[in-house]
This record gives sequence, structure tokens and C-alpha cells, in this order.
Amino acid sequence: MGAYDQLYLHSNRVKRKVVVITGGANGIGKETAFRFGKFGAYVVIGDLDAKGAEEVIAGIVELGGQGACRRCDVTNWDDQVSLFQLAISKFGAVDIVVANAGVTEIGSFNTPHITNGAPTKPSFKTIEINLIGVMYTAHIGLYYMRNYKAEDSLKSIVFTGSMASWQAIPGAPLYSASKHAVLGFMRSIYLTCLAKNIRVAVVHPFFVDTAIVPISVKIGMAGIPLTPVERVAGAIFYAATDPDMETSGCPWLLPDDGYVFRLAREELKEGVYEMIDARAKAVIAGARGVKHAFGVMRDLWRLLGKQTILFGSMVAGASYLYSREEVRESLRHLL
Repeated sequence: MGAYDQLYLHSNRVKRKVVVITGGANGIGKETAFRFGKFGAYVVIGDLDAKGAEEVIAGIVELGGQGACRRCDVTNWDDQVSLFQLAISKFGAVDIVVANAGVTEIGSFNTPHITNGAPTKPSFKTIEINLIGVMYTAHIGLYYMRNYKAEDSLKSIVFTGSMASWQAIPGAPLYSASKHAVLGFMRSIYLTCLAKNIRVAVVHPFFVDTAIVPISVKIGMAGIPLTPVERVAGAIFYAATDPDMETSGCPWLLPDDGYVFRLAREELKEGVYEMIDARAKAVIAGARGVKHAFGVMRDLWRLLGKQTILFGSMVAGASYLYSREEVRESLRHLL
């Protein structure tokens, strides 16, 4: 997707919709909040930086929009519940959820700290924020979107992933693991959300010029274009608002400062993925077959009675056994 304006083709869909954004006080979340606010959405921000969140909402109101915010630690379940309850109490609904809050690698997993001659427990704060917090957000968001199937409306959840969802970053195993997991999580909930007409997506930017990228990394990448934060926000906006449900469940990639690429779901099934997908389909087909067989037996039992079904089962079993070559050979020897 090329031109900047194309990312806002469906901006009319967000007017008076309620958007909940975690990590909306700075960087990608802040820019995303302004984009939704600009087009008439009611924006609700949760962030540890309460002052920054208040300033973003004040800016949206100054532009003629509406919004609300509260301090929110995404690893705290009660904080997240309170954030969504704020959206409900203030605006009466939750329509779009942007699970954006995240951090870079915290600690040094590859270099254990030693205490009294033994390694100390590493910090998993990166996982808690980037994965557990994201799953909290999705879980609560889906609750407030439950039983919603109106074909002409808009419900969506967009996750902020990373190129680290695809290519592990040396020296950042926790960050890489969390972003890989976010992609897998989105793919896992896709079918459930599809049945409820809820869009899902993950946006995967390359390094973005925000505070989350350490200065040392920016220096090391001098001369390599970073992804503009405005384009990432636009990709989130489009992924959330595209009316075509065929694009739900897709990853959206921003590998540089240029185009936004949508990767079709089918392209996630090549190579080893293709083999695993084929086996998964076989298991699903088998499960459906067993379920269907039980359903047929149940109905026949009700309609024809116990004795008839038992006799039919015996005949069917005998026919199956006799159809097997090794069984026929054994019977010939006996006779």
C-alpha cells in the first residue's frame, strides 16, 4: 500500500466509534490516538505515563475530538479492566482495541547474574508487558465485544508486532519471543473472532524512530532508514478499518520507510508451515467426521430404536472386518 492517504480510505467508519489504546501516551500509540481522534473516534488511552496520556487527550479535544485516559499498567489485570470500564462508562461501547503497549529487552537474559555462586532468576518483565499484557487487553476487549455480529458495523483488535516477530534479534531473546508469540496469538484467535465479525491483525514495523529504540541501536543503524511513526499509525488505522473481512487475520509489514505490505494468510502456510497446516486440517477433518458419526448414531437411535442400531452396528463392523485382506485370509484358513 503506497500513498499515505490510502491508509485512511475508510476513515468514515470510525466516526463516533470508541477506540481503546494501550501505551497511547507516546510514540506509535500517541500517533495512532491522534489519527483516530482526527477522524471523529472517541479515544480512550491507558498508559503508565498518566501525564503524557492526559496531554494526548487534551490535544485531541483541542482538535475537536473527544477522549479519556487513565494510568494503566498493562501487566495489572485490574488496571486493564478499569481502562475498559472507563470506555464503557464514558462512551458506552468498545469498538476498536489497539494492543500497543510494549517495551524493549529488559535485563540481560544471555548473561546470568551470579549470587552466592548460583545464577539468579532472570527478569521476565519484557514477556509480562509484551505478551501477557497484550493477552489481557485482547481478552477484556473480546468480552466487551461479545455476541456482536452486525455485518455493517466495525469491531477490531490490532496488535503491535515487530519485524522481530519474524527475524529474531540477537541479544534480545525475550523481546523476540514475545513478538513471535503475538503473531501466533493473533493467528490463533482469528477464527473465533471471524465468527463474531471482529477483525484482527498484527502490524509489524521495522525499527521505528521512537524512544523504545535505544540510542546505541540508532547509532549502529545510521544510514539505514527507520520506519516513520506516522506510517505505522496509518497501517494500524487501515488494519482496523478495512471493511473486507478477507484481510482479517493478516500480518501487515513495514520493512522500511516505504510501502505497507499485507501478507495473505495463505502465505503463512508454505514450506514447513504447509506440512503442519495439512496435518492440522486432517486432524480437524477427522474430528468433524467423528462428531458427524456420533450425530448420525444418536439420531438413528432415537428414530429406529436400540435393537435395530445394535444389529446394524454389528453388520457394519463385520462388513468392515471382512473387507480387510488379512481378515479374509484368516477366515479362508479356518474354513
